[in-house]
Amino acid sequence: MITLRKSNDRGHADHGWLQSFHTFSFASYYDPSHIHFRKLRVFNEDIIAGGGGFPTHGHDNMEIITVVISGILEHKDSMGNTAQICPGEVQVMSAGSGITHSEANPSKSEPLHLFQIWLFPKTNDTPPSYRQKDFSSDAKENEWTQYVSPDGADGSLSIDQDAFLYGISLTEGTSTHHAFPEKRHGFIHLISGMVMANGQMMSASDAAFVSGEPLNITALEPSRLLLFDLD
Repeated sequence: MITLRKSNDRGHADHGWLQSFHTFSFASYYDPSHIHFRKLRVFNEDIIAGGGGFPTHGHDNMEIITVVISGILEHKDSMGNTAQICPGEVQVMSAGSGITHSEANPSKSEPLHLFQIWLFPKTNDTPPSYRQKDFSSDAKENEWTQYVSPDGADGSLSIDQDAFLYGISLTEGTSTHHAFPEKRHGFIHLISGMVMANGQMMSASDAAFVSGEPLNITALEPSRLLLFDLD
């Protein structure tokens, strides 16, 4: 079964410097039918204006993934990490027993477009940790690139959860497939383009939940997607 979550049905917060779109309940947006999907708790699409950002704030007991689409994200945290995350890069922060960090758009004029993703961890109160990788040299057109996994296999970034995150860029007319092992489920988000996914039309910023069947996607125009494989 595949269930669509259309872009316009998401929650939306307009903070001036931040346009944030929430697939699941978040902050002041509450939808009892969309609290989480399996271990996936937050999937926010954020557009941060030039000079904007989140001041220092705290997290605990959450696996946090950031995928930058365009612009640059400037990160600082209480573990002493200072980094910039650029398009093609993925950041993983295991908040564990507690961490504080800030996130900012260092450009004064160019917007920053990114996805902020939270998953429940398998184990609470572990020591916090930070990982970051540029996947642009690994990515091949029309092939899935594994960004995140439970064990860091194939050069992916490890998280404390039985979840895998993949990304793909498809050329028009190309089809791709992902078979979920028994009792596993999928979440896909279409970053850009237009596709047919298991017979359902998806436009940019649409998402879909997949259970009990493999995923078959055909790109109707050049398209980019994220895919979670979840227990």
